[in-house]
Amino acid sequence: MPRLPTSLDPASPEYTARRTAMLDKIAALDAEHAKALAGGGESAAERHRRRGKLLARERVELLLDPDTPFLELSPLAAWGSDYPVGASMVTGVGVVSGVECVITANDPTVRGGASNPWTLKKALRAHEIARANRLPCISLVESGGADLPSQKDVFIPGGALFRDLTRLSAAGIPTVAVVFGNSTAGGAYVPGMSDHTIMVKERSKVFLGGPPLVRMATGEESDDESLGGAEMHARTSGLADCLALDEPDALRHARRVIARLNWRKAHPDPPPAQPPEHPVGELLGIVPEDLKTPFDPREVIARIVDASDFDEFKPLYGASLVTGWAALHGYPVGVLANAQGVLFSAESQKAAQFIQLANQRDLPLIFLHNTTGYMVGSRYEQGGIIKHGAMMINAVANSTVPHLSVLMGASYGAGHYGMCGRAYDPRFLFAWPSARSAVMGSQPLAGVLSIVARASAAAKGRPYDEEADAGLRAMVEAQIDAESLPAFLSGRLYDDGVIDPRDTRTVLGLCLSAIHTAPVEGARGGFGVFRM
Repeated sequence: MPRLPTSLDPASPEYTARRTAMLDKIAALDAEHAKALAGGGESAAERHRRRGKLLARERVELLLDPDTPFLELSPLAAWGSDYPVGASMVTGVGVVSGVECVITANDPTVRGGASNPWTLKKALRAHEIARANRLPCISLVESGGADLPSQKDVFIPGGALFRDLTRLSAAGIPTVAVVFGNSTAGGAYVPGMSDHTIMVKERSKVFLGGPPLVRMATGEESDDESLGGAEMHARTSGLADCLALDEPDALRHARRVIARLNWRKAHPDPPPAQPPEHPVGELLGIVPEDLKTPFDPREVIARIVDASDFDEFKPLYGASLVTGWAALHGYPVGVLANAQGVLFSAESQKAAQFIQLANQRDLPLIFLHNTTGYMVGSRYEQGGIIKHGAMMINAVANSTVPHLSVLMGASYGAGHYGMCGRAYDPRFLFAWPSARSAVMGSQPLAGVLSIVARASAAAKGRPYDEEADAGLRAMVEAQIDAESLPAFLSGRLYDDGVIDPRDTRTVLGLCLSAIHTAPVEGARGGFGVFRM
């Protein structure tokens, strides 16, 4: 088999420096992830426990099959905003009664689980993943509804949350709601629009308007139980399909619901696969600290694909983009990985053909990003870089096989689009701590602004202020550097999480298993016009 060799020297000073830099970045991100894990803080967690309640992640853990992984999604949502990191919600993909499911869980230790704008975006992304991959969706509900001070950013777009639940159901994708506490106002529609609803005796409260609102609106005096308690909904309104004794019992009932779905994956699981021949831990020392320094993506591929076995496609043509066929955790895939950063016409045409071939063979595609974009300059413009870049983007946009993207290093400009960035609907997109993404790098961007300002001054016959120019360049570079960080981008849900490079094979394997719940089918000639 064509196993990939390696020239990586783990004893070299270069490797050691890169590994140290990556570990520092991982430690910094771990500190940010810890903020999401802390939720509303220790005092809020203790107060929650004194009420006899489980924390959000404890609920998820009890729901999952024992000793199975949970692929948490968007853990850094709201990073850099005025809202707590994690956006008061846990989302992810896990196995329940042998079935891969999307799970969302409100964190009631953060403002009672109220939904802010980032909570909404995070929940909608989870629903998108459930729909695209045909994964049953389980909502673990305890929320006071919209965070009222943020209502202007939550109320109108928030209707999509309930729309999604009905559309999932209409598509035959099961939805299950387990209500542990308040599910108030618009939140009442989560159990109301789910296929199956489980409530906890003396704990669940589901009503469109609580007693204060009812009193204000109608003058009626009522109490929580008669207005929206679990027993009332189980015995009178019929909203509850099951009345659980306590939280563990509710989760047991949820597992039984999933077990009775008669749910089948579109594709069988593959046989056990051989691990890579090269140590996965060596992924820490591959990406340089300075992203202008190129690295060989084959070193990455060799440490994530089965048996380091890789059949390269057109290895002598368009060499700054590596393409080829492999398997990952037994699933056959196509891989596109940037080598020298810049995409030329040859690379673009090579990618378009490769993507078409993957669609002919119904093979998922993995995009490994390290690109500064498409090449510029008169020679390349005259050579057709626009139409050839458009050809690659056309192929990516109209490909119907699942795409998985990992940002390893740079992901700039239209190269981000051609390598299936967020706007091109990859089924999952993750970033390494070393990743950067923006219109372009900070120094080129600041330089462009400087050149334009200098030309403007010359056209007006004015002297150019060099000191002001230096200050402007420094300010712009600092801004772009900050806005290119993986935590910043992840906080805005431009990816599904920032991962330790050593976890890449595992994360991609979990994603591949999830996407094979739905049919994997390529486009058969359904591409736009390729300009030749």
